[in-house]
Amino acid sequence: MADTSTMSRSRARGSHEEGTIATAIEQQTAKIPSDVFLWSAGVRIIGSIALQVMGRKHESLFVGQWAPTFLILGLYNKIVKVAGSDKYNR
Repeated sequence: MADTSTMSRSRARGSHEEGTIATAIEQQTAKIPSDVFLWSAGVRIIGSIALQVMGRKHESLFVGQWAPTFLILGLYNKIVKVAGSDKYNR
């Protein structure tokens, strides 16, 4: 088993390089406005409340559980825009 402290010391700061899939995902997600994720989460919350009021409890839970997912995707989107791998490729 490799010693992680030795590996981290041997890698110079700033020499981090993302894989091709991660870079492609970052390039595509950076194109999406952050508001899209916030509005998507809000729509899920409102939809969940509406379903709850209509007595459709299981459906409201399913829809409501998507709100945090969209907020986390929005956070990822913001991080990619601020500190994505492209800052290492400049």
